[in-house]
Amino acid sequence: MELPFPEINACLNAAAASCLTAGYIFIRAGQRKRHMVCMVAACSFSAVFLASYLTYHYQTGAQTPFPGTGFWRGVYYTMLITHIFLAVAIVPLVPRTVYLAIRGRFEAHRRWARVAFPIWYYVSVTGVLIYFFLYQWFQP
Repeated sequence: MELPFPEINACLNAAAASCLTAGYIFIRAGQRKRHMVCMVAACSFSAVFLASYLTYHYQTGAQTPFPGTGFWRGVYYTMLITHIFLAVAIVPLVPRTVYLAIRGRFEAHRRWARVAFPIWYYVSVTGVLIYFFLYQWFQP
C-alpha cells in the first residue's frame, strides 16, 4: 500500500501552522509555557514533514506539474518559488531561534523570532495551499 504523502504533508504543514498560530497568541498573552509547548509541537510537525517530503520525492523523483492555466498559473508559480526559497531559509533560522530560547537568551530569541516566525508561518501556510492547487483545485 502506497502512503498518501501529499495529503500527509499538507496535514503536517497545517498542524505546524496551527501550532505556530497558537504559540504566537500564547506568547503575546504572556503564557510562556503554553507558547513553548506549541513551538515544540510546531518544530516536531515541521521535522516530520521534512522527513516525509524528502522520502516522497526520493521515491517518486519527479515534481508534480501544475495543471492550471492563465492567471492561476502565475499565482501558483509565484507562490511556489517564494515557498521554496523561504523553506530553505528557515532551515537554519528555526534551530537558531530554538537554541536561543533553550539557552535562556530571550532577548536574542525575540529578535530571531521576529524574522523566523513570519517566514516559517508563510512556508507552512503556502505548503497547504500548494497541495490544494495541485491536488484539489486544479486537477488534470
